Amino acid sequence: MNNLESPTEENIEFMIETIKAKLKMASAAAMQASSFKVEQYEDIKDLYDVVASKEKFSISEVEALVSELGKLRGK
Repeated sequence: MNNLESPTEENIEFMIETIKAKLKMASAAAMQASSFKVEQYEDIKDLYDVVASKEKFSISEVEALVSELGKLRGK
């Protein structure tokens, strides 16, 4: 398990990859960790914590989480 307390590019990559895997994102290839900035670390960590805390997601939850990731990626 990574120490996710440090805002590093490696931790962002780990969290994004975990989120993509757990959400079984169809467009996962479009969501590259390199698209996110270290300055967004806390927001990404918040999303990661939500995703890591649940086993299953409804379609609306997946859509909301993917939407939030998309907003972060666009900044």
